[in-house]
Amino acid sequence: MAWINVIPENEASGDLAEQYSDLIEPWGGVDNILKIHSLSPESLRAHVILYKTLMYGKSPIKRPQREMIAVVASAANHCRY
Repeated sequence: MAWINVIPENEASGDLAEQYSDLIEPWGGVDNILKIHSLSPESLRAHVILYKTLMYGKSPIKRPQREMIAVVASAANHCRY
């Protein structure tokens, strides 16, 4: 398994800290799939925009169908996310 250095929530500052504050999950932290962008806050912003567009943007595909597509793609790729 690959290892990517990340900046933990309690060490984030500036733009990264601001983005993290918007991404805190109910369990109290930021998901690892987002923290992999911590060394490049610009890529984190782009990732979040892409995700929100795909999952919530205008589309004939309803939200439950989008979630099903994501689950099937993750399972096919052996991805835990």
